[in-house]
Amino acid sequence: MDRKINALPANNLKHPTSWLEPSSISIIIVNYNAGTFLTACVGTALAHADEIIVVDNASSDSSLALCIHSFPNQAKLKIIRHAVNAGFATACNIGMAQAHGDTLFFLNPDCQLSADAVEQMQSVLQSGPSIGMVGGLLTYPNGTEQGGGRRAMPTPWRAFVRAFGLYRLAPYFPKLFFDFHLHTQALPLVPIEVEAISGACMLVKRQAVDQVGPWDEGYFLHCEDLDWCMRFQQKGYRILFVPTAHIIHAQGACGQSRPIFVAWHKHKGMMRFYKKFYRTHYSFVVMWIIACGIALRFGLVVLYHTLRHIIRLLKINHA
Repeated sequence: MDRKINALPANNLKHPTSWLEPSSISIIIVNYNAGTFLTACVGTALAHADEIIVVDNASSDSSLALCIHSFPNQAKLKIIRHAVNAGFATACNIGMAQAHGDTLFFLNPDCQLSADAVEQMQSVLQSGPSIGMVGGLLTYPNGTEQGGGRRAMPTPWRAFVRAFGLYRLAPYFPKLFFDFHLHTQALPLVPIEVEAISGACMLVKRQAVDQVGPWDEGYFLHCEDLDWCMRFQQKGYRILFVPTAHIIHAQGACGQSRPIFVAWHKHKGMMRFYKKFYRTHYSFVVMWIIACGIALRFGLVVLYHTLRHIIRLLKINHA
């Protein structure tokens, strides 16, 4: 069950010779120091997948060992150890290259699936040929909805509106001051089409991936899911959000120990995303302002975490 492989090139993503049933589901989990969350995630997923592939990004904790110990001789579970942390997108591509299912479910290790979440999402995914990707309702452990599970694309204008709080004017000028965080709206009763979902919980058709292409490995962490959603739409595929498919997500659990490292790659991913999709639509001045805004935001995040660290040290020394 436990085996090592070398990193596979991104273009080596052809469907392996299938040994699974039609409409089979392969769950791909990218693990990095997820602790006990990984075992809990796999435990809720085993009954709903034909195979589970855990791609470990050179974890230094006991998450992988605990998972293997908890599910000994589990034929569905496959472990791929990556020698280095090459990033989320690269690990997703490695897992995808080894998956046999014609439906691929990318799931964060800090997620736990409700009993019928996979079945509901799969039913919606297979309900039409133009549907290429489906996401579920991501909630915090206390049951409140998270941002990111359903959203619109954060275009430069929408990002500006959000950054300066202008979204509060949306009730009066909804088209002009639209908030891309859709979780602030009432939860729909039925599946709805959205522009983007979260990479923490993303069910996709293999057939669609063959046309869209793999995850962009130029992203290390964050914004690669927005990139993929954008490319799915460019190929004519619809993205749906399923409000009745519940997934508990302990958001950020894997990156708590390195907040500045995570923030750096998040803001770097933002810049890549805007340059890739909007550079030809906006003037140099606008793109320069976007770059300055991203840099300023990152600086404020670093300052915040630095001050928190200093305060913590002062409290320890005082005690």
